[in-house]
Amino acid sequence: MLFDALTLQLGYNATLVALGSALLGISAGVTGTFLFLRKRALVADAISHATLPGVGLAFIVMVSLGGDGRNLAGLMLGSAVSAWAGLLAVQAITRRTRLAEDAAIGAVLSVFFGAGVVLLTVIQNMSSGRQAGLDGLLLGSTAGMLFQDAMIIAGGGAITLALVLLLRRAMTLVAFDAEYARSIGINTDRIDMLTMLLVMAVTVVGLKIVGLILIVALLIIPPVTARFWTERSELVAAYAGAIGGVSGYIGAAISASAPSLPTGPIIVLTCFALFIVSLFFAPERGVLAAYLRHRRFQRRVHIRQGLLALAQEQPVYEPLTIRLLASEGLARRDGVPTEAGRARAAKALRDEHRWHVVHSLPDYEAVSSLYDGLRDIETVLTADQIAEIDTHIGGPKGVPA
Repeated sequence: MLFDALTLQLGYNATLVALGSALLGISAGVTGTFLFLRKRALVADAISHATLPGVGLAFIVMVSLGGDGRNLAGLMLGSAVSAWAGLLAVQAITRRTRLAEDAAIGAVLSVFFGAGVVLLTVIQNMSSGRQAGLDGLLLGSTAGMLFQDAMIIAGGGAITLALVLLLRRAMTLVAFDAEYARSIGINTDRIDMLTMLLVMAVTVVGLKIVGLILIVALLIIPPVTARFWTERSELVAAYAGAIGGVSGYIGAAISASAPSLPTGPIIVLTCFALFIVSLFFAPERGVLAAYLRHRRFQRRVHIRQGLLALAQEQPVYEPLTIRLLASEGLARRDGVPTEAGRARAAKALRDEHRWHVVHSLPDYEAVSSLYDGLRDIETVLTADQIAEIDTHIGGPKGVPA
């Protein structure tokens, strides 16, 4: 079943949902990247929760006009208006009061969401609204998705993605250095507003698939995951789009192969699974990579300290140090140095003396700051410079460099 779903052989509706979810994931991942880089992730939460009263009001208006209250285009329009009002409320509170943005977000989020729940209760008590099923928009509901619904979602996601790609340079500059962006003529307030509008668009488009509560995860988790794999902002956006698209596609396929599982939560859990994999196994920023770097550093420290102890004819008591020296062929298991160990120990001690001289010479002030107790002096000084330093050191000059 899962293979059939992944290869789009599970039926028309499953194919629509999978492709729509993938496109939504791509646009959400790329758009959320700039929100993440701007350190305004909570704004997405406020926008998503602010859509609920708009959904309720749109349903009531459409029913009162004799239309179908479940029309997706009408519901999306109502949610967009409501989200826009919520965004303006957050900005007004932030600019005209002493409250911080997070406090304004908390106030708007709770008030708008509470108003939406009240409206849903009113709708359920209406004779024409008892079977409305609008609560499915909280967590997403793809059952019975129509072709026109899929086209609205796909079109909205594609337009949003195109606008993000068009504005990506300005949004990147504002995210990293708003003052510099302002100095070169970029209206940072306008760019921030456009970013919020794009986030709002993704939120509205994603109502049908993942719902207004879980869309925040699809906006934030992909760029956070992508950040483990690269340091470049443009690659973060590209990776986030790929992660969001893969999460949407695989999550929709899993849900289609097991109809009792809801699509929105499965998409979010798939996205979170990719985050966990990245957290532990990313080559530079992952937990495993950090652990291996620590082990390598620990190994270098023990070997260096062991060599200095051997050079000064001091006993080595630490079992780990002895074991590491023995594994390198520098000492026996009883701590007695080998010939290679004696040579390495003599060089380590002489390098310590060399670094001491470097610290005392004004001409080498910049170089001296590079010493961390482990760095080989040959990596920062030429052979001629080392020879010059050796003239300040008494004793033999024949120690290999």
